[in-house]
Amino acid sequence: MSAQQPSDITETIRRIGRQARAAGRALARSGTGARNAALAAIAARIEAGAETIAAANAADLEAAREAGLDPALIDRMELTPQRIQGMADGLREIAALPDPVGAVRELAARPSGIQVGRMRMPIGVIGIIYESRPNVTADAAGLCIKSGNATILRGGSEAIRSNRAIAEEIRNGLEDAGLPGDGVQVVGTTDRDAVGALIQMPESVDVIVPRGGKGLVERIAREARVPVIKHLDGVCHVYIDEAADTDKAVAIAVNAKTQRLGTCNTMETLLVAEGAAGRVLPEIGRQLHEAGIEVRGCERTCSQLAGAVPATEEDWATEYLGPILAVRVVAGYEEAVAHIERYSSGHTEAIVTESYPLAQRFLREVASSSVMVNASTRFADGQEYGLGAEIGISTDKLHARGPVGLEGLTTEKWIVLGDGHVRS
Repeated sequence: MSAQQPSDITETIRRIGRQARAAGRALARSGTGARNAALAAIAARIEAGAETIAAANAADLEAAREAGLDPALIDRMELTPQRIQGMADGLREIAALPDPVGAVRELAARPSGIQVGRMRMPIGVIGIIYESRPNVTADAAGLCIKSGNATILRGGSEAIRSNRAIAEEIRNGLEDAGLPGDGVQVVGTTDRDAVGALIQMPESVDVIVPRGGKGLVERIAREARVPVIKHLDGVCHVYIDEAADTDKAVAIAVNAKTQRLGTCNTMETLLVAEGAAGRVLPEIGRQLHEAGIEVRGCERTCSQLAGAVPATEEDWATEYLGPILAVRVVAGYEEAVAHIERYSSGHTEAIVTESYPLAQRFLREVASSSVMVNASTRFADGQEYGLGAEIGISTDKLHARGPVGLEGLTTEKWIVLGDGHVRS
């Protein structure tokens, strides 16, 4: 692709925005049946085009390896046959979910005789900026279509071929179902100026959802003229209480770190009560060593785990997205919660304990977007929460928190029902 001048890129993004706004109006008017039919058609198109998508992905992976990209990033990029099928299956799962659009709640009669309630409606046009994972193209498109929104997708340059191939099947599926193909558009250029133009278009884009590294999200939050649903990083914690069951503690801690390294819900810091350290740390350390995980620990951790290296202050606040884990032995619950309050990114925290009162305190007192008892942080995921898929995980406290699914992609309006009522 030949390089475009900034003015050309801006005009291209504006044109995409105008097309998305028009398509968004059509999607908002469409019924649940039409949108579900589109999702089914897109799923079928993805299955039929699996070889084309795989070939595009193979080209992206080859270029990524030649460029020396991080292995964890390449893993997130890869579209195995199972992941391609997973995109199609995910779209069908979204189609099976209840449609939030048009749902009315809290409809109640007022003393004046009018009835007042709230109705869910699409947000409009959603811009999604993401890196690495081309399956996000299908997941995000599916959620936006189901919730009656148009979307503009700008994936990372490393997966541009994969994203284009998936987007082509999405457009075809929309048109198969009689809906506008412009309802889902992938920005075709990898030029960074395209991001700058997209986040500066409130006339065409209603909200931006960034999914990527901390630098990308910080830039968008700083420069956007459009509202942003964001999370900066996933510094997730597991706290093993002295009242924890040993087998549960070991299984949860190891799974939370090793089940998949490069995800935002992977545990990055393990906190262990000193009353439990002697019975859980040796086995956790052994399994982490077998999995190739480097432990960076406090002084008490290093004294118990051979091979552990001293942690620095920076380690407690780092999202590694790789085979490194920070481990700290704490006096107990209060010190663990204080550590979480200081270093957490607000994504996901878990406690392992058999104490019901302490578990309830943890649920009430820890303010992250997902808080768990006796479960791996890896469950902090839209599909695991029954959302069908997610468009991102928000650590903001306004509008949407945690995995953002269909409801998070809608807003509410007040509705008033009367019968000739006038205000006296």
